[in-house]
Amino acid sequence: MRAASIIAPKTPPMTAPGKFITFEGGEGCGKSTHIMYLIARLRAAGHTVRAVREPGGTDIGEQIRHVLQYSHQSLAMTPETELLLFCASRAQLVREVIRPALRAGEIIVADRFADSTTVYQGAGRQLPLATIAALNQFAVGDCQPDLTVVLDLDPRVGLERARGRELFDRMENQSLEFYDRVRQGYLDLARREPDRVKIVDAHRSVAEVQQEIWELTRHVVG
Repeated sequence: MRAASIIAPKTPPMTAPGKFITFEGGEGCGKSTHIMYLIARLRAAGHTVRAVREPGGTDIGEQIRHVLQYSHQSLAMTPETELLLFCASRAQLVREVIRPALRAGEIIVADRFADSTTVYQGAGRQLPLATIAALNQFAVGDCQPDLTVVLDLDPRVGLERARGRELFDRMENQSLEFYDRVRQGYLDLARREPDRVKIVDAHRSVAEVQQEIWELTRHVVG
């Protein structure tokens, strides 16, 4: 079943001296590895970089992360509750960490942001896209990424990688159909916002993927 077209907030990025780069993609796509490489390269180039993750990134957000992903009781969670908890964690992160860091001229590199909710809860859970767009807008306001890197990987390959981890993660235990919708959702999003959202083929070697990410990043940070 093909995912519905993605609706995303239209608010332009906030005016700030810093830059905001987000990483997106399905489970097991290699976000953590490529975020680590990019941060190291940016710091070596003399930039002040702050890494954040979603859900999480603040004391409140980390508690929400545990409920969303690692609590076995969360198996009974409804899609609507999931949506609201992700947005709550994001609202706290934006106001407590991201906005102040951008105003201070830092580069923020985020492991997921509002696009994850647009895709996972919209295309994946098939919740109303207009509702998700409104909640994302309320949560982030004018705080929009300058660049979003989507690591595109066949869900079958990604799930094989992700499910080898020992720690239970509720978000890695969905149906294959769910992850197919998520992948299509990211591709749809990139077609809607090609200037911001860049699809990077994650089936290639780490070195090839990282070099493409670096080239995309250089155009944003200068």
